[in-house]
Amino acid sequence: MALGGAPLGNLFRPVTDVAAQALLDRAWQRGIRYFDTAPHYGNGLSERRFGAALRARPRGEYLLSTKVGRLLHAAPDAAATQHGYVDLPPYVQSYDYSRAGVLRSLAASRVRLGIERIDIVYVHDLDRATHGAAFERHYRDLLDSGLPALAELKRRGDIAGYGIGVNGVAICHDVLQHADLDVILLAGRYTLADTSAAATLLPACRRRGVALVLGGPYNSGILATGAHPRAGDVAYFDYAPAPAAIVARVAAIEAVCARHHVPLRAAALQFVAAHPAAATVLAGARSEEEVDDLVTMRRFPIPAAFWHELQGRGLVAADAPLPPAAP
Repeated sequence: MALGGAPLGNLFRPVTDVAAQALLDRAWQRGIRYFDTAPHYGNGLSERRFGAALRARPRGEYLLSTKVGRLLHAAPDAAATQHGYVDLPPYVQSYDYSRAGVLRSLAASRVRLGIERIDIVYVHDLDRATHGAAFERHYRDLLDSGLPALAELKRRGDIAGYGIGVNGVAICHDVLQHADLDVILLAGRYTLADTSAAATLLPACRRRGVALVLGGPYNSGILATGAHPRAGDVAYFDYAPAPAAIVARVAAIEAVCARHHVPLRAAALQFVAAHPAAATVLAGARSEEEVDDLVTMRRFPIPAAFWHELQGRGLVAADAPLPPAAP
């Protein structure tokens, strides 16, 4: 397991500094040693919290990644809620995927983290859905100077590797045509609810030797809460209320879970981890209890009959790699 930092940037609802420190300490106690954050997560709040928790840890015992592509600018009148994050520090964001933007972003991240060495750097959210008409300009900046800057940092030993961190499959294929990435952080496109990366991208990464960090194993929530969460809650998929087709699919998976006494969360985490292209599974948490639950669900014994029924009902592809059966 790897721990994602979006919740500790106050995604959707606030987390106190004290709770964030306790959560990160608990993650360390439970054996988690890969931590991922980004300037975007709470306008630097997540990076500051990760740094406060990790600075005292032996640097050679964990991996740390952050992201480039967004720059933070101090703005005393900035809105306290932005991009789904609440109770934010007073900054606004701009995009810059050029060499200058990459280097400036990393320098600022090191200051916020208070940690000099960042192991992995992802180019964050470079896709058409995010940038619209500005996409081609940002994409050209990345190819012309942003990626060469990251390659230079790797050659010098300043970072261990670099890649892209995105929610879409197409942009991964596009970038791989132009660059030999070390790693791709792909969120939400290989899960029990959405396997759109399975046919093309995952095999391509195996052929190219590109490590895959598979994030968003709960697809923003629905694979943790279920299709019909308790009153007052919303079943989220990709950061928005889940569409009817996804709700129906997850409800069908939940019915199989109930018959085999398997928590949906356990099935979601273990399905993602079973693919041979997966280097690790990256999930967020906002409390010590959620960290414990991640570790417990990752190890929960699931019988082979459960996976076979999912396949038999067409809820998992017939050729999908399955976790080993519980003893």
